Amino acid sequence: MSDWFDELAGFLRIESVSADPARADDVKRAGEWVCGLVRDGGGECELIDWNGQPLAIGEVPASTDPQNAPTVLCYGHFDVQPPDPLELWDSPPFEPEIRGEHLYGRGVADDKGQLYMLLAGARELSRAGRLPVNVRFACDGEEETGGDSIVQFLAADERGANAAIIFDSGMIGVGRPAFNVATRGLTYFHLTVRTGARDMHSGIYGGAALNAAHALIQTLNGVLASDGRLAEPLRAGIVPPAQSELDSWRELPAGASELADQGAQPMDSRAAEEFYVRTTAEPALDVHGVAAGSPFAQKTVLPVEASANVSIRLAPGQDPDEIDRAFERLLRASVPEGAALEIEPLGSAPAALVDPGSPAIQLGLRAFERALGVQPALIRTGGTLPIAAALSERGIPTIITGFSLPDSNIHAPNESLRVEYVPLGIAAARALFEELSGL
Repeated sequence: MSDWFDELAGFLRIESVSADPARADDVKRAGEWVCGLVRDGGGECELIDWNGQPLAIGEVPASTDPQNAPTVLCYGHFDVQPPDPLELWDSPPFEPEIRGEHLYGRGVADDKGQLYMLLAGARELSRAGRLPVNVRFACDGEEETGGDSIVQFLAADERGANAAIIFDSGMIGVGRPAFNVATRGLTYFHLTVRTGARDMHSGIYGGAALNAAHALIQTLNGVLASDGRLAEPLRAGIVPPAQSELDSWRELPAGASELADQGAQPMDSRAAEEFYVRTTAEPALDVHGVAAGSPFAQKTVLPVEASANVSIRLAPGQDPDEIDRAFERLLRASVPEGAALEIEPLGSAPAALVDPGSPAIQLGLRAFERALGVQPALIRTGGTLPIAAALSERGIPTIITGFSLPDSNIHAPNESLRVEYVPLGIAAARALFEELSGL
C-alpha cells in the first residue's frame, strides 16, 4: 500500500482551497504537483496562467508511434473545498489517515484522489513502454469556485481529442460502478418585484394596496411545476434517455429510498416512481430563497419589495437562451398588474449528452469489466458539469465516472474513499487507456 499511499498523501497535504485567497500559492503548488507526476511518467507539463487561474496542461506520449495514436484527454481538478467545520473532523483534514477500510482527508474523493488514479495509470503504462494512446492532461485549480478557466481553455484549444476521461464522480454502491452519459445544465436568476414607493401600515392600506410578497408568490406560480412537470415552454428541446439508459436505471436504488435516506418528502404521489426521470432527464425549477417584509419580527408592515433566487436545471438537449426567454415570458404573464418585475440573470451552463452507443463508451464499458469484473451502469446525473458540456460541444465523447460512494462525505467533514479503490482505480485507468487505443 505504501507504494501509492505516501505519494498520494503528499498531494492531499497541500491545502489547495481555491475559495480562500490566502491559499492561492497552495493551489498553484498542487498544480505543480500534478505537472511533476506527468513529467515523472515521461511526459511534458507546465502550470500556465489562464486569465489569472492556474491550469496544469501536459501530455504523456504513446509509447510507440505517437503521431498516429489516438489522443485521450484527462480532466481533474487539484483544488478542494474548505475543510470547515474543523471540529467535526475525526482526524486533521489535510493529514491523510487510513482508518479501517477508508482513507480520510480533504480531496481524497473530490478530486485529488481520483485525479491521481489517472495520473498513476498513465505513468505506469508509459514506464513499462506499453502506453498505446497519447494521454493529455488538462486540469484546473478553480473547479470548486466556478470552473470557467478550463472551459475557456478547451474552447481555445484547437487540438481536440478522440475521447476524454473524467474521474470526478461516484459509484452507485460498493462494487457497482457507473458511467454518467448526461449532465443537466443550469440557468440562475435573481427576481425582484416592486409594488410601491415605501412599506405601509397594513391596517390602513391592507386589502387595498398591492403587497409585494403576494405579487412575488403569484408571479412564481406561473413557472412552478405541476405534477412534477414544468410548463411546456420550459421543456423545449429535451432529449429523452435511450433504452440502454432506461435499462441501467433498473439497477439503481429505488427512488423512495433515495428520498427517505435524505429525510425528504416526495413532491407528489408519483415523485418516487419517477425519481430518476425527474432528477436527470427533465428540467427542474427551484426557488432557493425568498426575502420580503419582516419574516421574524412581529411587524404589521405591507412590504413593497420582494425578491427571490430561482434556478432551472436544464435537461440534455435544451438551449439555455431559449429557456431563459421562455422563463421571462411566463413570469411577465403572471406578474399582477401594477407590479414591476426585474429579472437579473446570474449565469448559465449548458447540459451535456454523450451517445451511450458511441465507440468510446462501449470500449470504456469493456475496460471497466476487465478491471472490476462488472460493467458500469449507464446513468445520468442531475448536477451540472461545465467541462462536460464544453467537451460535448467539441464532439469529444467523454467517460465520466469515479470511485466515490454515497457515504464519501464529499464537501463535508470526514471525506473518505475506500482504500481498495485507489489501486482499483489505477487499474481501471490503465484498462481505459489500453481499450481506447481501438478508437
